[in-house]
Amino acid sequence: MATGRTHRPATRSRGIPEATVARLPLYLRALTALSERSVPTVSSEELAAAAGVNSAKLRKDFSYLGSYGTRGVGYDVEYLVYQISRELGLTQDWPVVIVGIGNLGAALANYGGFASRGFRVAALIDADPEMAGKQVAGITVQHSDGLEKIISDNGVSIGVITTPPGVAQQVCERLVAAGVTSILNFAPTVLSVPDGVDVRKVDLSIELQILAFHEQRKAGEEAESQAGAVAAAHQDDDEKGPDGDVPAVMPA
Repeated sequence: MATGRTHRPATRSRGIPEATVARLPLYLRALTALSERSVPTVSSEELAAAAGVNSAKLRKDFSYLGSYGTRGVGYDVEYLVYQISRELGLTQDWPVVIVGIGNLGAALANYGGFASRGFRVAALIDADPEMAGKQVAGITVQHSDGLEKIISDNGVSIGVITTPPGVAQQVCERLVAAGVTSILNFAPTVLSVPDGVDVRKVDLSIELQILAFHEQRKAGEEAESQAGAVAAAHQDDDEKGPDGDVPAVMPA
């Protein structure tokens, strides 16, 4: 099986837009669910609904892959799973290291979905001497002093940072110097990397703050709606006569 050090995804060389690349995992997740239910084909409308996009955007995205489906039949589910997996580089083995084995790092190490999606946790690394030698998810935690050798020995090109923010940049620089070219950053800080290194940031607090914004807006809209209903009720009461009926219009 090929390793992540010698093969790279072909998306950039094929000119696939980044927005399309970001949606490919959504399509793959929906297609995988269909495949597990032994669904042979799917229409663009059905797949778009399952992925949470509109069908026109889906058809445009698939056109970059050279896949147009069959009129009246739809898309072949198994072929699309393979095609998208290949485009994302998931038909090969990608060894990954996780640096920072606290609660979050340990949770990621225990996540069972990596292997089924083409990612192998090759090493767990932590700066705490007391963590070295401990088993997490069946993998022995190694001390960060050996980070560079670990990267080299395992042919790692993808690193996951789950350290405290104060040391994340230093860890990032060591990973890059050791040959890592893609980083998934869970530390709540912005990393500075040289050209040619890709960083994806996952900040749970920011996502929660965005949800809080939407909750506040929904609460405001609900309050305005209730206030409008009360005002309308008062207006109806004002228009009624002494007996509670709306007074008749007198002729001129």
